[in-house]
Amino acid sequence: MNTPPSPSAAGPLDGSPVRLGALVPLTRPGWVEAGRHLLAGLDLAVREVNGAGGIGGRPLELLVRDTAADPERAAAAVDELAGLGVAAVVGEYHSVVARAAAARADALGVPFLCSSAVLDALAGEPTEWVARLAPAQSRGWRIYADHLLAAGRSRIAVATQPSVYWAAGTRILREHLASRGGTVVEFDTTALTPEALCDALVVHGATALLLLVGSPEPAVPIVRAVRGDRRLAELLIGAPAGQPEFAGWAESLGESGAGIPFLRYLPDRLGPLGERVGKELGERLGEAPSFVAFEGWDTVTVLAAALRAHGTERAAVAGAWARVEAEGTRGPIRFSRTPGIGVWQWTWAPVQVVDRDPASPDRLRVLHVG
Repeated sequence: MNTPPSPSAAGPLDGSPVRLGALVPLTRPGWVEAGRHLLAGLDLAVREVNGAGGIGGRPLELLVRDTAADPERAAAAVDELAGLGVAAVVGEYHSVVARAAAARADALGVPFLCSSAVLDALAGEPTEWVARLAPAQSRGWRIYADHLLAAGRSRIAVATQPSVYWAAGTRILREHLASRGGTVVEFDTTALTPEALCDALVVHGATALLLLVGSPEPAVPIVRAVRGDRRLAELLIGAPAGQPEFAGWAESLGESGAGIPFLRYLPDRLGPLGERVGKELGERLGEAPSFVAFEGWDTVTVLAAALRAHGTERAAVAGAWARVEAEGTRGPIRFSRTPGIGVWQWTWAPVQVVDRDPASPDRLRVLHVG
């Protein structure tokens, strides 16, 4: 699905627009709630940039393309957007999709600022064309593993689906926990019903089950089965990939969806800028903004700083990663080279482990800070 150009470019600005391509999952099987929050953040920031004079008097124009969690569709969108003359491509939530977009952007010489995907190997080889705001998976998931250990959970089961992303997460958890006396056993949800998974968890004696699966399917049925099994009353359910972040989780599961820790990339307390942006995002979304919405706003804000300071030519934008700085909603943003990561990386966005409060599932509790 190609959406019309964002009305963000409307206003008393002169000259041809500076076009940005935006990759966002807006239809299933993409994580549509994440896509909606990401787009809200991107669009709000574009409107603010244009309200402040645009890029040297030229308006920013957002060309949105729906990836629907499809890597081939994302790569094709990068091709199309490059042909439309975009100065850069931004966005994407799904790691495997962002990896495909990054590869195509690198091949075409188009700057890509990835908002939300965390896969360490976002690029197969080191590239000058790609930068990222979200923390690498290895950082966030190690912090999550430390929280599990601090909570006395060392015998970990993971419910998985076939995916490079889930496999990478399992490997990070296994290596990090093994060095600290923990264990990880993997259960393939394509081969087990939720009820059969419950039986396996009892046999294994797991103290925690991590949902390395999509949402709502099969995550929601698994939670229902585990919560309904008296044998597993003391089992902690966790979701490091953030499935409980969005309102749809609470709507589907109610109280059963509470008390499930997940990762969120926000600070303990937002500063004045974050508070102001968060309020405006909440008004747009009709609900509390997730960290993904803040990632969207920060993406456009730091890219606008690069465009203003270094020009709109693609090579100039890519060359600006090492020098650009901007005040984001979650702190000052600057990029650097990080060992083991082939893209320019913000090191680091803040990391929290949070859950929905069992006493009030609409409220989030901070359990651990990385």
